[in-house]
Amino acid sequence: MMMFPPRSGSAGRRIQVPTSSPSPAGRKVRLREIGPADHRTLIGFDRDSARSRSPQVGGYRHWAAHRAGAADTGDNFHFAIETLRGGMLVGSMCTIQADPLSDRFSYGIGIGPQHRRCGYAGDAITVLLAYMFGQRRYRKCEVSIYGGNLASLSLHGALGFREERRLRDTELQRGGIRYVVLMSITANEFADLHPNFTAAHPPVRPKRGRHWRAERGRHRHAQRLR
Repeated sequence: MMMFPPRSGSAGRRIQVPTSSPSPAGRKVRLREIGPADHRTLIGFDRDSARSRSPQVGGYRHWAAHRAGAADTGDNFHFAIETLRGGMLVGSMCTIQADPLSDRFSYGIGIGPQHRRCGYAGDAITVLLAYMFGQRRYRKCEVSIYGGNLASLSLHGALGFREERRLRDTELQRGGIRYVVLMSITANEFADLHPNFTAAHPPVRPKRGRHWRAERGRHRHAQRLR
């Protein structure tokens, strides 16, 4: 799953998680600070994504988001997405356009091609929303998704996002006009849908999925990135 790339100057900075407190975690993944050992894997995700799909306008870029976020401040963060079972790096995400005055923020997320359809994206988004709504006290999250990205539209709809409006995009692809779907969810809506998922005490028991046995199968040689 991919979201829009962060705009220049608005991508996430590296979040500093105190060593005494656990990283935000959900059923399958945790969000943690990106370290030097992650750089090659993130670049590999971008390379694999470019090879596995036809060219398109936009698309989340792990390494570009990480490099762009080095000088940012405030509540714009950049996280690594790591599985609870095996500690395997499967993607990254960043908060963008976080505005404390309006209490609104957005985000970008990307999952490595070989780790998709495992439920990691939905779990990571839920963890991020709990963190931003619960600990950072934001009141609304807004995302922009290309109309042709049906998987992302479906995922966000299942997470409780509502479509607000559609904007025409002047970029052309395959002879057609693209449009952007603006979707949003408020803190109150999130709390109603996830009453047991709070930022202070998120569920940490991983749920079995296609990659739940991290030490076996085609990921048995995967490097553990902490």
